[in-house]
Amino acid sequence: MASSVEPARTGTRLVPPGGSVPWVAMYHSVGDCSDDPYRITVTPERLGLQLEWLRRRGLRGVSVSDLLAARARGEGRDLVGLTFDDGYADFVTTALPLLHRRRFGATLFVLPGRLGGENAWDPLGPRKPLLTADGVRRAAAEGVEIGSHGLTHVDLTGVDDVVLKAETDGSRALLEELTGIRARGFCYPYGMVDARAVAAVREAGYSYACAIDPGPLTGPHALPRVHVGQRDTSWRLHLKHGLHRLRRRPTGSR
Repeated sequence: MASSVEPARTGTRLVPPGGSVPWVAMYHSVGDCSDDPYRITVTPERLGLQLEWLRRRGLRGVSVSDLLAARARGEGRDLVGLTFDDGYADFVTTALPLLHRRRFGATLFVLPGRLGGENAWDPLGPRKPLLTADGVRRAAAEGVEIGSHGLTHVDLTGVDDVVLKAETDGSRALLEELTGIRARGFCYPYGMVDARAVAAVREAGYSYACAIDPGPLTGPHALPRVHVGQRDTSWRLHLKHGLHRLRRRPTGSR
């Protein structure tokens, strides 16, 4: 799963003429989903079936950096970006073996200000443990791309300049100190993004950033993603994949 490919630089077109916008899937936790008010959890069995769905269709899961690098070369139509938000501890224990089994890559967006903590930003719970520093280093050592999800999981569109810099530039510095690897990707907490947040992420030196549905801001620093959850069986994945290709217009850099 280790990546040796340079990602697309800012200013590089993401979509070749006549091509489609890259498909990036958004996951969170992998485990017991019996108590899951925010629908952020998939069971290991469901994740395995979803990964098999990709493989049967000749698609391969990779990190976002690898996906963008391939697209910049005019390649990678068979690649799907796999992202896991929040840095839950179950990524290493449960998701990673399933990815390794299929030789898939992924990007893990973590919160360096909450390492070893829990998802306190979800008022309805349930409480889930987050990776420790050792867990993040283990994921990086096993070839997973580590990106920032901000420092503490706050909505960047509603913070002052000091907090915005800490959540973007500060979190990147902490991740790079932790892993010894450049943090190229950022993920907006809650998917909330505006032009000011995009500018802060770009100025912090990230090569790309993931949102959910960024609307007119779509570009390398506001990449759209598709949520994948427990209810997404094969026919729902087929529908989501098709709708994504129809709805997303080809975009260049912003």
